[in-house]
Order: sequence, then C-alpha cells, then structure tokens
Amino acid sequence: MPVSYELSHLEALEAESIFIIREVAAELDRPVLLFSGGKDSAVMLHLAVKAFWPAPLPFPLMHVDTGHNFPEVIQYRDQRVAELGARLIVASVQEAIDAGRVTEEKGPRASRNRLQTQPLLEAIEKNGFNAVFGGARRDEEKARAKERVYSFRDEFGQWDPKNQRPELWGLYNGRHRRGEHLRVFPLSNWTELDIWQYIGRENVALPSIYYTHRREVFRRDGMLMAWSPYLQTMPGEQVTTQTVRFRTVGDMTCTACVESTAATVEQVIAEVTASRVTERGASRTDDKFSDTAMEDRKREGYF
Repeated sequence: MPVSYELSHLEALEAESIFIIREVAAELDRPVLLFSGGKDSAVMLHLAVKAFWPAPLPFPLMHVDTGHNFPEVIQYRDQRVAELGARLIVASVQEAIDAGRVTEEKGPRASRNRLQTQPLLEAIEKNGFNAVFGGARRDEEKARAKERVYSFRDEFGQWDPKNQRPELWGLYNGRHRRGEHLRVFPLSNWTELDIWQYIGRENVALPSIYYTHRREVFRRDGMLMAWSPYLQTMPGEQVTTQTVRFRTVGDMTCTACVESTAATVEQVIAEVTASRVTERGASRTDDKFSDTAMEDRKREGYF
C-alpha cells in the first residue's frame, strides 16, 4: 500500500510555525516569547516546546501585566510557567504608573491597554532582546494583516508598515543594528478556527474563561463587558448574570465576552465555524476608538 507524505492542513501550519521558531533561535541570540495566557500565546508556547523537545526552552517568557487581568488567566499563566520550569519576566504597567512613566486614564471608559507599550519597550531594552515572539494572526485585524512574519522595529521600537522586508519562498531576514529588534509572528497564517482545531488535536490546556460559565456582565456599545472593580458603569448600564465565554483575553477593561453555552473544544469549534465576525471585532473595545486604532498603537511599539 503506497505511503502518503502529504501533510494535513494543521500539520502544515504546525511545521511552518516550528520552522520559524527554530530559525529565530538559530539566527538571533536573545529572543523572548510573549505569553499572556491567552489561547494564541498558549498555542505558540506549545509549538515552541515541541520545537526544542526534549531540551528546555532556549529563551524566557514575558508577560506585559496591566494589573487588570482576569484572575483565571494569571492563575493559568503561573501554572503553565511552573510546569515548564520556564523563566518568566513580568513587565508591569502598575510599576510604570507608580514611577510616573505613564499616566493612567480616568473615567468610565478608562483602560490600561494602551499603557502596555512603554513597559514592553523598556523590558526589551533592559534585557537586550532582539527578537520578540508574538501570537498575532493576520486574520484578526486589518493592521495585523499588514505584518510580515519578521516584523522589523526601529531603535525606538516603532513599526513602519512601509519599511518591511520581502519574505519570498519562506526566507526571512533577521539582520538588524544594535537597538533595533524584530517582532516575530509564527501564527501569522493561522485562523481562529485553526487555533481551536489545533487546541483540540493537541489537547492544549486553556484558562477556564474560554468556555461557558456564569458571569456578571453589562452591555456597552453592543458588547457584553464583564463587571469588575476596574470598570465604572454608566447611566443605563445594568449588571446582570449571564452564560458567557471569552473569545479573546486581554485587559478586563477592554475585553468583552459573548453569550455562549460552548463547554467543550468541539462546541467552541462549531461556534467559531458559524461566526462571521473575528474575535477582536466581536469583543475588543480598544479596536473601536477609530478605524486605525490598532495600527496607531502598533506604530508606537504595541504588540
């Protein structure tokens, strides 16, 4: 019986991502992997572990901590780091606020999401990182669709979409001068559906809030926001308890949930298959300030 060496769709994506991760580790001497505890960074970390197994990860993990995170996500982050025996660097927004390096927003729509840029750039400079793995995907948002796999950042950590390098035939150029660095996106060609199918195939553990649960929420701008001490409700916003789950995870002040009864990976896959709105479009208020909100943040040095 003839043997087929053709890779499945998920196997091809996995092979591409592992190749990118290994290429960065071979070409650049001080990489770091951003790990927020979200589903994309969980998959990226899983791929990195597979890329070097049975050896330990050859680079540390970093989380830009706003201080307004979902407790379930921080618990998962710490548990996963302990399981791997990995080194975790925490870049704290709260510390930057206390030191007067950034100014916290005020009011019912205040968020620390945009304040992550400064602590991130400071941590990159302090540790001398010249490659930063991020879990962004091109299908998430139009600014991210412009990203190369190797996204060049200048000495100020800023991104110029017109000053990027060609990546023909899967060839990547990691050359840079001192002070410059690369953001590297191994999941660029994945979709939300691919991520969930891979989570199911590989049995990747996730924070519990990715599955259905009961939570106090209120509706704002057409989205269900989780009630927390970090958010002020406005007149007319009534807090109720509903059955929800999160499609993406970020700062509690700008991450909405969706009504859902999906309790298993298979049920989430069915839900995502039927969806016609990306997870950021459905649940991230920080992308709705303007048509170019994400691109503006990325130009400043955001993920």
